[in-house]
Amino acid sequence: MKLFSLSVFHKGATKANLLKAAYDLSTFGFFQRNGVQEFMTFTSALIVERTSQGSRASVKEQEYLCHVYVRNDNLASVVIADTEYPQRVSFTLLEKVLDEFSNQVESRHWPSGTPETINYRGLDIYLAKYQNPREADAMTKVQAELDETKIILHNTMESLLERGEKLDDLVSKSEHLGVQSKAFYKTARKQNSCCEIM
Repeated sequence: MKLFSLSVFHKGATKANLLKAAYDLSTFGFFQRNGVQEFMTFTSALIVERTSQGSRASVKEQEYLCHVYVRNDNLASVVIADTEYPQRVSFTLLEKVLDEFSNQVESRHWPSGTPETINYRGLDIYLAKYQNPREADAMTKVQAELDETKIILHNTMESLLERGEKLDDLVSKSEHLGVQSKAFYKTARKQNSCCEIM
């Protein structure tokens, strides 16, 4: 999972104006980086221009996904990531960036601002922080922990079922199971054992 670009634009009537951008092009060759950065900026601007006000979109371009969020006030943000990067985390990042940017940079500067004139340093920090979506996004981290727990529980149940005799002993000794439950278990066990012989 990798984030390559994070940028903020103002969506004008005819074109998108780049306000600030951050790039992580370390996976590209040294001589490719300038061309890749220009292409990412061009693609991001094009996506902002073609996305309607107040909407979010994801556009696939070769092995990359471009996620865009254009707010109703025409402030927009784009993240370019590989296809493995979680879409939900990308849109969470875009929303955080736009909220923070709009709090730090006055809206009167958006239509005419340039990356050199806009004083906002958060993009590099967010791009670095969100490289690992599990660390940056609490929901992703919790989901990953739940997935790991599910696998551990599943493996534990499988290993428990492999030891049929011990499970039988536990059932017969259990104080929490009633007579009917124990009888049901024994009947089910007998029916399942006949199918295993076949």
